[in-house]
Amino acid sequence: MENKTHQDAAQEFIRLLNIMDELREKCPWDRKQTFESLRPNTIEEVYELSESILEKDIKAMPKEIGDVLLHLVFYAKLGSETGNFTMQDILSGLCEKLIYRHPHIYGSIQVENEEEVKQNWEQLKIKEGNKSVLGGVPSSLPALIKASRIQEKASGVGFDWNKGELIWEKVQEEMEEFHQEFIQISNQEKENTSKIEKMEAEFGDILFSLINYARFHKINPENALEKTNKKFIKRFSYVEERAKALGLPLHADNLNAMEKFWQEAKTKA
Repeated sequence: MENKTHQDAAQEFIRLLNIMDELREKCPWDRKQTFESLRPNTIEEVYELSESILEKDIKAMPKEIGDVLLHLVFYAKLGSETGNFTMQDILSGLCEKLIYRHPHIYGSIQVENEEEVKQNWEQLKIKEGNKSVLGGVPSSLPALIKASRIQEKASGVGFDWNKGELIWEKVQEEMEEFHQEFIQISNQEKENTSKIEKMEAEFGDILFSLINYARFHKINPENALEKTNKKFIKRFSYVEERAKALGLPLHADNLNAMEKFWQEAKTKA
């Protein structure tokens, strides 16, 4: 049954490749696209897929995955037109990489758990030519995700804390350093650029250590923050609706009323 499913999927994939060929030839918009012009749209499609995952919108996921896949096929088409690479090159290279980086499946390496798999993966990447363990972290990643990936990669070669309590102590240490830096600055000095940069550095240390603590406890900090963003938006929208119904403008003078609406919102979600 599984082979039949794979065959059906392969037929649809070939159909997609043929459609891409036709669109590239006949559609004015598709014909105009380049690697650079597609990039912003690709990023948007990935975020839309991410949104459906966080919302647990299973019905939307196939569509969003399809949109991302379309872009990947488009890039392969562009590569074939320039003579730099083809879809076959992409798929063949991916298959070979997966086999090479899973010697515990396709070779004689023995592993005990997920962590050993990750450590082997990072060591193999270094053998492939990466000059640094952190070399594979894209510089364009958002800072929160980048911090998490940096820590994961360092952990993959054993550079990690062995107890969560020690990381929490580091979080508290960084928070105290930030607090001390803050209280030492007068109101006049808070406009001083060098002082602000110092406070930013200390605050960055807090965030980095908190991300580390979250990672140690298997919490994805990006997902956690985005869920909090959504929760805040939902609750604040309730505050707006209640204030509008009572004819109250959103203003500091009505803070007590807004706080009451906020507490109401918390009981609803």
